[in-house]
Amino acid sequence: MTMNKALLALALGFALAACTNQQQAQDAAADASEAATEAADAATAAAEAGTDAAADAAQAAADEAAAAADAAATSADAAVDATTDAAADAAAEMAEQAADTAEAAADDAEAAAEEVKQ
Repeated sequence: MTMNKALLALALGFALAACTNQQQAQDAAADASEAATEAADAATAAAEAGTDAAADAAQAAADEAAAAADAAATSADAAVDATTDAAADAAAEMAEQAADTAEAAADDAEAAAEEVKQ
């Protein structure tokens, strides 16, 4: 009976770790999506302000943020579908990196939009 409990505890531990990785990846994908939306808003504001160079820079950053958001979503899906903890960890890490890229691109888009306003 003790061995069965130990195996059950081990299995539950693995399941919990997998759920944590999946949630981490899904949170990162949501963050990346939000950053892409902010970048798109900044690009729109820059375009409406009328300076072509800044608007182009903001749009390029928004495009980069959107691509990173797509990558984060793909990584989140991979974390959900992962069959091993190592694969789920790797997918969650990739999702977080993509979210960081999206947030940096959103910052760039917002900076370009601010340049237009000045």
